[in-house]
Amino acid sequence: MGELAQKLAAIVGAEYVIDGASAEAEDYTHDEALHGEPSAPARIVKPANAEQVSEILELASAERVPVTARGSGSGLSGAAVGAGDSIVIDFARMNKILSIDETNHTAVVQPGVTLNELETETAKHGLVYAVYPGEMSATVGGNIATNAGGMRAVRYGVTRENVLGVQAVLATGEIIRDGGAIVKRSSGYDLTQMIIGSEGALALVTEATLKLRPRFAVRSTLLAPFADLDAVTAAVPKFLASGLEPTLLEYVDALTMAAIVYTAQMELGVPDEVRDSAQAYLVVTVEQRDAERLEADVIDAGQLLEQLGAVDVYSLADKQAEQLITARENAFWTGKNAGAAEIVDTVVPRGAMPEFMSRARELAAAHESLVVGAGHAGDGNVHLALFQADDEKLQLLMTALFDLALELGGAISAEHGIGRAKKQYFNALEDPVKIALMRRVKQAFDPEGILNPGVVFDLETAAAGE
Repeated sequence: MGELAQKLAAIVGAEYVIDGASAEAEDYTHDEALHGEPSAPARIVKPANAEQVSEILELASAERVPVTARGSGSGLSGAAVGAGDSIVIDFARMNKILSIDETNHTAVVQPGVTLNELETETAKHGLVYAVYPGEMSATVGGNIATNAGGMRAVRYGVTRENVLGVQAVLATGEIIRDGGAIVKRSSGYDLTQMIIGSEGALALVTEATLKLRPRFAVRSTLLAPFADLDAVTAAVPKFLASGLEPTLLEYVDALTMAAIVYTAQMELGVPDEVRDSAQAYLVVTVEQRDAERLEADVIDAGQLLEQLGAVDVYSLADKQAEQLITARENAFWTGKNAGAAEIVDTVVPRGAMPEFMSRARELAAAHESLVVGAGHAGDGNVHLALFQADDEKLQLLMTALFDLALELGGAISAEHGIGRAKKQYFNALEDPVKIALMRRVKQAFDPEGILNPGVVFDLETAAAGE
């Protein structure tokens, strides 16, 4: 073992230090991003508590060794991959649910807890952690790093709205606490919100206080095919303006629906003539406390969807609904297996979705590409699978799509993060004044620049701009 490895072993134990060149480290060389060359860190360490994280960061800061935090590696932006002489901190051992408070509706968890584990435990208390990004093997820490969203965001918001406080370790090794089991405060800067979505570049979260919600007893899912692609996106803001509060409101274009149905080998009961005429679908899930209230909401939702132009509305059986939602969650893998060159997760105000989708199709045609996809229609988050074998044309198309999203008041990424995969587009298209401010924030949190350097912007660029 080298000198650094020996020092790390003294902190966490030799069995929890992995050589980056070993076969065991192969999984750490990538996440699930479609682009990016695999790269191995020098060492992977697995701390057991915040105090060990503190010692690791104090050591790394003193020796100016880069550090990347990692959860389950299910990210899509290249933000959880270390390289060169870096250390990757794997939070797999910090996977305890420390408490569930039924009075304050909160849970206190370590960052390595997976969403599956949290779902199982909260269900025992009649509660639910509402963030549902689709990949339930993802960790809470990874979700906090990217401000993950998902299907339930239309009703419950993204991670940012569901994390009340954190314990975090600064790059210097100092441990801070901010927020907690309270729902409002006006006491200085909100450091919790600054850390959420910072992709491990400001501080490493070692504990989080999460907001829980009462778990609804009953639910129903409706499938509404539309013959016109623009009509389905135009229907979304009108549906939400009705006062109905869907838990899921998903947009799926016809090609994507056909692909996920075929891949999952499921039958939705949509007649051939309707399926053949449909250009896109809305998938709507409503939940309620009891069957009577649910039935009333389902009737109202079905009638409204027909008024908004749906060809028909189908109420799915529980098993069908579960299959469809799972298949929709796996749309990324369907696109990847079909040969998609890239998956983007841009977002626009939901009222701008018809214009965005229409112009996105025009941009795809202009760049000789195919663009298909689905999205969290209720919050304007559009996931597009881009099919273009030529890298230069692909980059031009992605630049045009991101530029369009910004023009319409949106953002480059809604929930996957910028990471390394979208850094070039973020730096080229975003407000340079805002990026300069982010660099100064980074400098304040991380003076030596050791936390996930190269994510969002390059440190060389940051130094040059100071």
